Amino acid sequence: MADAFIIDAVRTPRSIGKVGKGALSAMLPQHLAATVLKAIKDRNNIDTADVDDVIWGVSAQFGAQAGDMGRMAALDAGYDVKASGMTLDRFCGSGLTAVNLAAANIMAGMEDLVVAGGTEMLSYINSYGAELRASGLQKGGLGSNNPRLQAKYPQSNQGVAADAIAAIAGITREDIDKLGAESQRRAGIAIKEGRFAKSTVPVYDEDGTLLLDHEEFPRPGTTIEALAQLKPAFEAIADMPADAEGNTFKGLVNKVYPDVEIKALHHAGTSSGVVDGAAALLLASADYADKHGLKKRARVVATANMGGDPTLMLDAPVPAAQKVLKRAGLTVADIDVFEVNEAFAVVVEKFIRELGIDREKININGGAIALGHPIGASGAVLIGTALDELERSGGRYALITMCAAGGMAPAIIIERV
Repeated sequence: MADAFIIDAVRTPRSIGKVGKGALSAMLPQHLAATVLKAIKDRNNIDTADVDDVIWGVSAQFGAQAGDMGRMAALDAGYDVKASGMTLDRFCGSGLTAVNLAAANIMAGMEDLVVAGGTEMLSYINSYGAELRASGLQKGGLGSNNPRLQAKYPQSNQGVAADAIAAIAGITREDIDKLGAESQRRAGIAIKEGRFAKSTVPVYDEDGTLLLDHEEFPRPGTTIEALAQLKPAFEAIADMPADAEGNTFKGLVNKVYPDVEIKALHHAGTSSGVVDGAAALLLASADYADKHGLKKRARVVATANMGGDPTLMLDAPVPAAQKVLKRAGLTVADIDVFEVNEAFAVVVEKFIRELGIDREKININGGAIALGHPIGASGAVLIGTALDELERSGGRYALITMCAAGGMAPAIIIERV
């Protein structure tokens, strides 16, 4: 099997994902994707006619985020028409899966040069989604329009699922508040020391006006005491009707876990931030990289996918990590950098406890609680962040994983070259 190498990783700064409040909220999603695609092309001086494919992750594929963004954004970025493109959806895991597929195609010897990444503009999908819900064209959450599926696997609200996992695992409000405050502290240090500068590219409007050149979401002064004052975000949602049968979101979880007493714990300070953003990675075969003078920054060691309980939804990162470690022939002790998406604080807290992770090795530069979670892009963001940290710290291996709706988790291990 051939090796697949990461040549470069870029991402936009993340903007507050609310119309009129975020610096990027007036952009078209394709334009945001084109920003990172153009940066990858220009930074590495690649002939885009050689790009075998652009593999792109987008979770909410409707309206302006529909229509195969991978292909359309590549054309918008000035790529040669020979550069094909596709778009995929694995919910939160879309961007990571895009990179995994790119690596797999190269390792199989089918392709030599692939760009992979993702985009999500939550300012757009929340605004447009509200219009759909108001019109009756979009209802409820996952599985709500499929009573047969809901009867087999009740799927609730993700925040309610996070609170349920905390109840099952014995994780307290104080535990998750501590993790939320630490995410902000670490992100503040990373920003102050310029740790994201290598991979972050500015975003400009069509007329050349600078829209954003820094992370817009973090609040580095956040304290545990301040978080303790916040009201739980999913308390009211838990008791809302979730389906035509009159089940509440809490009731859907209790159908499967009748003995679990779900207490509302997570809030805005311990849940991933609502943001807009895009990220892209350039991957190449060894032969292509050597022939074209591309510097190989990391080797893809192994990838894996894992499904878990659709009702709890967020529980698959631990078995995904175990699977990819086994495939790589490595142990937890071999990994220098872990990036686990902070969809909710409980996901990372449970990951740390179940695998015995050194807290100094995981989400070293903060996570989605502080920096935001542009859903389809986040996996690609995390891989780039892990690579930058390996180079900064001199580490060898990084493991990246994340929960995805429907009870899934993709994973990847990379090795610094």
